[in-house]
Amino acid sequence: MAVMSSLRNKTHIILYTLLGAFLALIVFEWGMNFTGFTGKANLAGKVNGKSISNSQYEEVYKAITENFRRGNPAAELTSETELGLREQAWNTVVDQTLLEQQFEKFGITLQDQEVVEAFDSPNPPMVIRQNFSDPATGSIDRKKLDNARRDTRNKELWLQLEKMVRQELKVNKLIRSLQTLAHVTESELGDIVSRQFSRFSASFVPVPLSYAGADAKFPVKDDEIKKYYDEHKELFRQLPSRKADYVFFPLTPSSKDSLAVRTELEAIRGEFSSAVNDNDFVQKQSDRPTGINVTYGRADFSPSAGSALFSSSNCKPGAIVGPIADRGEYRLLKIKQLATSPQPVARASHILLRFNPASRDDIQKVRELSVLIYKQLQSGVPFEELAKKYSADPGSAVNGGDVGWFSKERMVPAFSAAVFSARPGAIVGPVQTQFGLHIIKVTGFDQSALLCSEVVRTIRPSSETVDGERRRAMAFQLSAKEKGFDKSAVAEKMRIDKTGEFGRRTPVGPIGYSDKIATFAFKAGEGDLSEVLETEKGFYVLRLTGKNDTGYRLLEKELKTMITAELIREKRGVFLEKKLSGTARGTGVTLERIASTVGVQVVASDSIRWSDGFIPGYGVDRALVESISGLAPGKLSAPVKTNDGYALVLLKGKILPSGVNAAGERAGIAQQLLRAKQEQLFAEYFASLRKNSKIEDLRP
Repeated sequence: MAVMSSLRNKTHIILYTLLGAFLALIVFEWGMNFTGFTGKANLAGKVNGKSISNSQYEEVYKAITENFRRGNPAAELTSETELGLREQAWNTVVDQTLLEQQFEKFGITLQDQEVVEAFDSPNPPMVIRQNFSDPATGSIDRKKLDNARRDTRNKELWLQLEKMVRQELKVNKLIRSLQTLAHVTESELGDIVSRQFSRFSASFVPVPLSYAGADAKFPVKDDEIKKYYDEHKELFRQLPSRKADYVFFPLTPSSKDSLAVRTELEAIRGEFSSAVNDNDFVQKQSDRPTGINVTYGRADFSPSAGSALFSSSNCKPGAIVGPIADRGEYRLLKIKQLATSPQPVARASHILLRFNPASRDDIQKVRELSVLIYKQLQSGVPFEELAKKYSADPGSAVNGGDVGWFSKERMVPAFSAAVFSARPGAIVGPVQTQFGLHIIKVTGFDQSALLCSEVVRTIRPSSETVDGERRRAMAFQLSAKEKGFDKSAVAEKMRIDKTGEFGRRTPVGPIGYSDKIATFAFKAGEGDLSEVLETEKGFYVLRLTGKNDTGYRLLEKELKTMITAELIREKRGVFLEKKLSGTARGTGVTLERIASTVGVQVVASDSIRWSDGFIPGYGVDRALVESISGLAPGKLSAPVKTNDGYALVLLKGKILPSGVNAAGERAGIAQQLLRAKQEQLFAEYFASLRKNSKIEDLRP
């Protein structure tokens, strides 16, 4: 019975994966059918003329939402989350309808006997394997399965389970209908086996694209941008979109609101202190009911809150500390025990210098700037002052570069490694990460920790604050109607911001998803002014500035910039390939001579692996290793592509390590390769099917 209870907890919706995670076949409330309704008012949409009813769509959405809540009991169902779940529900019913149409097209049916045989087979359907496998052996626990089938209490659930099995078996039949199109030749099998197990030895000269020169050396004309856009138009396909200007009136809690929350917590200090059952008290009083017997270190608080807590003379077992203001909330902590964390946390400040690693000019400029900053530090200029002046991290720059307390895992590896290997007060770097160059000042380490329960109250705007902001927004909207949007913003000293392009059911950057904003935008004409639109964050007044119903991104400034960068990259590649081809010509040419000419080092490496693209002493470069594996030994190659440029390669040789039975490996690889081809074929088939189907989204 325990197994079936577990299943019951899972099956409003069970997600299982077929074909290497391609086809997510979601099975939901099984009384549902796909015949749809005839009345237009009841339609959520159509797929190739077949109706999807609103009730059908809403039932799937309900199932998905319930599943989300079970898996994330503490998560808030925000408007963005709800949007994602609704899109998941829509895609589910669309894919299910497409599958049903394919079953009909291929004449795929299922007999009851096939279902019975599937349950009893050595390799039963996935939902059975997931729920009735012995974890110790991985095999099906037949006794548990048979007991569950015979238990009359499981009758309704078992009917649902059988329908899931039927669906999986029909999908498998559909897959087999397409499998005959995929096959493996002896030639490609031999090639893959050879590459998979061989180890290559090679020397090469890698030359990055930046060697070709600055961007200005490769001008891009408007007609080139237009040509690229036309030739790659499918890359820019998108749903209808809108753009708008907006003025925002945020719902920021006032000092009075903050004081009210603090007063509330102060009023329950005594009750919390004397509470016998912290669990019940926290569940009842806290906005974060999981804060029971939790271990916290300094990294779990803002710097000011952590300082107030850990330096407090009251920070001892049995004490109540707080309310402490911390990142938009007040925290009241009941300390159970002081401890020492096995892993220290650190506090540091940094100056971030961004640059384009593909631009020699950028690299040179950032090096010069880092030298200048170090000179100023040595002359006594405070780190905090330089961070405010030079750092490209706006969040920390205003605080003198301070990023607060953090654990080793909270930062990117290079940054953490530099900090945690230094001493307090040290200035280290520059350290390069994907964000740029960091000059880091290590300000401290700490291993203090405490076990506690806490009551947390979020500081929210009061109804008085909300009403005040609403009145401001309404006054602005009336003024904008009379005097114009721009003039009113200037008169009221309000900033006008711009949204990015957004769809009917996509988040509005940088606002987030709002059904009210999307509804206005897709009903309005260009230049129209919205009413005051209320969201969780505050009030918005918008002016629609753009409509795009072409089905493609418009060739505007942002897209032109992106295409220009790609064209410059292509031109650099052409230049570099031609340059290296010329350098490699002639007699007596060696890699060492070529490296000297272009100013780079020769890389020599053994045991290069095709399987994962790893080059010992150099790193992972799949493009380069792919080329290496296909070269003839002893002959200097033509320029071959790398991850970021081109290389000239001299393959020294390849060996098959001892102990590898190439002939024996062929059978296993043949099956893997065939399965991969079948998966790719089915993925491409289903993607093409979806693309070429007439899918009408009629949801309100």
